[in-house]
Amino acid sequence: QVQLVESGGGSVQAGGSLRLSCGASRRAYSLYGMGWFRQAPGKDREFVASISWSGVTSYNADSVKGRFTISRENAENTVYLEMNSLKPEDTAVYYCAADVHGLGGDSRAQYDYWGQGTQVTVSS
Repeated sequence: QVQLVESGGGSVQAGGSLRLSCGASRRAYSLYGMGWFRQAPGKDREFVASISWSGVTSYNADSVKGRFTISRENAENTVYLEMNSLKPEDTAVYYCAADVHGLGGDSRAQYDYWGQGTQVTVSS
């Protein structure tokens, strides 16, 4: 079992920045693909960004390209989501997820473990 704990959420004005962190409980984290998803009230959970176990391959949703950056520090069992130029439509609960096959990707079905989420609120 892998526990994922997100942190770094909060309230910010439009145009501001936040950095989310997700810590994993197992050393095997370094072999997992990692992803960030978000869910706004009344909407489905949607893909934001993912990164492979090596960090070589990453993907961003079109809605966040040029604004959000995913990265990882395997020595610290942590994945990050740097969010810049935030917009009110970025308001959501953000979840990190782990893919034991190491690839990550944009489908929820690819992920085996999920964190509890952290709230991000962007005001206009």
